[in-house]
Amino acid sequence: MIIQANQLCKTYGSGDGRVIALHKASLHLAAGDFISIMGPSGSGKSTLLHLLSGLDRPTSGTLTYDGRDIYACSDRMLSEFRRQRIGFIFQQFNLLPVLTARENIIMPLLLDKKQPDETWLKQLAGILGIGDRLSHLPHELSGGQQQRVAIARALIAKPDVIFADEPTGNLDSKSGCEVMVLLKELWQKTGSTLVIITHDQQIAETAQRRFSIIDGVLSEVMNG
Repeated sequence: MIIQANQLCKTYGSGDGRVIALHKASLHLAAGDFISIMGPSGSGKSTLLHLLSGLDRPTSGTLTYDGRDIYACSDRMLSEFRRQRIGFIFQQFNLLPVLTARENIIMPLLLDKKQPDETWLKQLAGILGIGDRLSHLPHELSGGQQQRVAIARALIAKPDVIFADEPTGNLDSKSGCEVMVLLKELWQKTGSTLVIITHDQQIAETAQRRFSIIDGVLSEVMNG
């Protein structure tokens, strides 16, 4: 999937209270890319991710997936598109407390009235080291295990692109390192495009391509 963002802007408020959260951000992503977007708190990282993933609409600018303008879609069609083509990993695990790990993982498929690919679910759980935890409720899992369940949920529908917003932000350094290793392994196995939003220099440097965002302005970091 080719993703092309062109001159994306997002502003809030008007007059003296007007805030420019993102200013003319342009970005080209090819299938299988692994990029990081790094910036301090309040720089516009999450705003950019929400626009790139169709969770929010820009004030101006365009975003196309394989030439299709996703902002031209109805909210219902856009929601369906996100469920089927995009995987999300957030800093907050967002697991439903009354559902088991397995039920949380397959929830996106059930919303589309699809049955899980049991072979893929088993493979995912094995890679993530949660094969023996699928019948457990979230409160019975450690933070690292909950994040692995959230990663499995993001990947269960075999999405074309995975957006991860500070995926290690709520984890200790050891669990955070393990999650990043697993994310890279899954990116290599699936061939999905991986976009990681982070404020961690070490995490940012693991990506093929790196971007920085400061005060809503996006720029690519050139190696060397």
